[in-house]
Order: sequence, then C-alpha cells, then structure tokens
Amino acid sequence: MTSRTRVFIAGHRGLVGSALVRRLQREPSIELLLRSRAELDLTSQAAVRAFFESERPEQVYLAAARVGGILANDTRPAEFIHDNLVIQSNVIDAAYRNGTRKLLFLGSSCIYPKHAPQPMPEDCLLTGPLEPTNEWYAIAKIAGLKTCQAYRKQYGFDAICAMPTNLYGPGDNFDLAGSHVLPALIRKFSEAVKSGAPEVEIWGTGKPRREFLHVDDLADACVFLMERYSDLAPVNIGWGEDVSIAELAELAASATGFAGSLRFDTSKPDGTPRKLLDVARMSALGWKAKIGLAEGMQSTIAWFGQHYAS
Repeated sequence: MTSRTRVFIAGHRGLVGSALVRRLQREPSIELLLRSRAELDLTSQAAVRAFFESERPEQVYLAAARVGGILANDTRPAEFIHDNLVIQSNVIDAAYRNGTRKLLFLGSSCIYPKHAPQPMPEDCLLTGPLEPTNEWYAIAKIAGLKTCQAYRKQYGFDAICAMPTNLYGPGDNFDLAGSHVLPALIRKFSEAVKSGAPEVEIWGTGKPRREFLHVDDLADACVFLMERYSDLAPVNIGWGEDVSIAELAELAASATGFAGSLRFDTSKPDGTPRKLLDVARMSALGWKAKIGLAEGMQSTIAWFGQHYAS
C-alpha cells in the first residue's frame, strides 16, 4: 500500500484554508494535517517548530494570515504587519528545517503598486508606492514572497508563491468592521431586505474596479500549482475580468432581492482605483477559473443565509 502525502494547511478554518480542505479531501492520496488556533499558535516560533519536528509534513499550504478590508487595515496597522510577518516567517523556516518537500505561500494582489499597469503583471512588484490604506498588510505579504525566494535561492527550498485577486465564497468574513467589499455588500443587502430598509449605504464613489475570484477556484489553482509549478517567480491567480464597485453593488442587490436605492458615501475612501491581475502566466500553465461572479455570489449568499441569518 502506497503511503499518503502528509499535507499541512496553515489556517485551515479561514476562507482560503477551508476551501483547500474541501479540495484536498477529494484526493485519496492526501493525508491532511489540521490544527486549530487553540491547538497550534502560529505566532509562537517554539510551537511551530515543535509541530514540524513532530509531524514532518511533506507539503505545506500557507494560508494563515490576518486579513480584512479597508477599515480593518487602516485602523489596526500594527496587528496586520506584526502578525503576518511572524506567522509566515515561523512556518516557512520550520518547513525548510524539517524536510518539507514543497511549500505554497498565499500572497495577495495588494502587493502591487497603487497605480500599477492594468492588468497587473507579476513583474510590476516594487515598481511604485502601495495603496496607503493597506500598505501594512501588503508589506508583510511582500516580505513573505521575498522570504520564499530567499530560501529557494540560498537553500534550494521548493517554496512557490501564488498571488490571488479579491476572494469571496463560503466561509467569508461578513463582519462589517473587518470584511471585504463583497461580503459586506451581501450582508448589508440581506439585512436591508429583512428589515425593509429603503436604502443601503455603499462606501466611496462606486467607481473603483475590482476583480473577484471564488475561493473554490483559488483552492483548485493552488493544488494545480503544487503539482505542476516550481519557480522563483510568483504567479497571479484571478478571473481575468473586473467590475466597478457600483456594478458589483447592483449585482449583489439583485441577487439578494433588494429593490431599494443605493447611496454612495463619497466621504469614505475608495482605495486603489483599479485592481485587475494579468493572469497570462497561469493561463500558459494550463489553468483557468470556472466559477462566474453571478453563480459564485448566489452560493455565497446561500451560505450567509444558513450561517448568519437568524
């Protein structure tokens, strides 16, 4: 009997981590190693080292991170830069030192300059200033990418980096104080329908454009890269098309059945004007996203209704 590959998903209860669990549970050759935050504190170097020394995972998906939208990033910058730097440094180093064959680090499209060319190619990294409202998170993620590259260059460690666009799907964070735009809209519209509110407020002008990728597509892309990619260069993962925030709000309103009016609060920040990834590198490798925004939004709304609605 062939032994199964031991795979550690760091952050398996988060949006990305839970999608990776769903995806890898379909693989009979995989043995998942999962630890909750209570069982393994990834900010503790000693705890992480002890786990890797004991369990010796052969593959690692580094999906653990402190994440959030504009408000969370802008009001808690120290937490965002500290926690992410510590988590990724602990996991990458322990993986290398304990014989992990391959590690995939999950970055973010936030790493690219605020005024990057659109769509954003991987090589525009570090060519201009970051978006100020999330630069702390972005700097931490850039450091994670560079850590992977450094360990590959010095030690030959097979660490690869995937840079996903804006994600959504089952397991998302719908807390308005810390969520991203799509789950925030789903919650606002769903609650407005329930309460009969005639109007919903949307942050900003509605003009910024964003690309959205269903998290199950991302999980599939990560497994694809783990099996087929090994290089220093990061790989963008996205849908390949974007929509304005105003268009997104209209889609969310329609999908939730909200028939009232939208009010754009232009005193609130817009963030980066546009974020569309150049996915040519991933396409050339032979992978393409499958879950469209309308379909993915419906499944996310259904999940929200089951887990949040009373």
